[in-house]
Amino acid sequence: MTTPATANGSPPARREPQASVQTGILRIREEIPAWQGWLLGMLPVALLLLVWVLATAGKPEERVISPTILPSPSEVLLSFHDLWFERHLTRNLGVSLRRVVEGFLAALAVSFPLGLLMGSFTKVKAAFAPLTTFGAYLPIPTLLPLTLSLFGIDEMQKVAFLALAFSIYLVPLFVAAVDAVDDTYLKTAYTLGATKGQAVRHVLLPISWPDIWQAMRLGFGVGWSYILLAEMVAAEDDVGWIIITSQRVGPREHIYLVLVFIVVVAFLTDQVWAAAGRWLFPYRGAKR
Repeated sequence: MTTPATANGSPPARREPQASVQTGILRIREEIPAWQGWLLGMLPVALLLLVWVLATAGKPEERVISPTILPSPSEVLLSFHDLWFERHLTRNLGVSLRRVVEGFLAALAVSFPLGLLMGSFTKVKAAFAPLTTFGAYLPIPTLLPLTLSLFGIDEMQKVAFLALAFSIYLVPLFVAAVDAVDDTYLKTAYTLGATKGQAVRHVLLPISWPDIWQAMRLGFGVGWSYILLAEMVAAEDDVGWIIITSQRVGPREHIYLVLVFIVVVAFLTDQVWAAAGRWLFPYRGAKR
């Protein structure tokens, strides 16, 4: 597209951004210092805590929300001792974490080679496209009765449910990571005499590894939402058991504490994934 000229044949002067765009409290895609980001991030949290305190202040019969539904922050904190020592929170979290890892590894054993083949070979992608499309629109909770019918209510059912849920989530991400590799690299490899297998092993896979790693990181993170679904049935000695028994017989405070600990564990494991990614792919961090 050519730039229109003025009457004397010279291009028109470039218009400067309006002053209003560069001023004001909110500016599009402005860079802010780290301390300001932390401060802004804490404001909604502080507001939520304030609403929580106000809604649960006073005697139980005078509160806006009944303590059987929402205990006060102080009541939740005071129940920590019983949750940690009497209900063995760390052991239960360990059981749930082990199930997430086992389900994730089982899913990787299938979804990784399948995603790599689908991203590399168009005919393989076409063959499995109906299944992946069906899985993309399949609500994850509907897998519970299926796995219960196939595996019963024992440990195998929970791991199988997680493996299926992880696979549905991971396969499209793996395919997209391999698809994103530019054809220029393949053409260069073919020019140098590479075979199809060599092109996959030495071109597609190495270049897509950072995106594959990011997909694995995201997939592992959502595993904590899947594990709570799995442990809602025949729960025993896990975080699902704590939540179910706390909802039925109390104390309700433990439900909120368990949710906080799940978020903390999920955040810490995500940071491990991120640190490993920076170590494995330092060039990706420098690029960004």
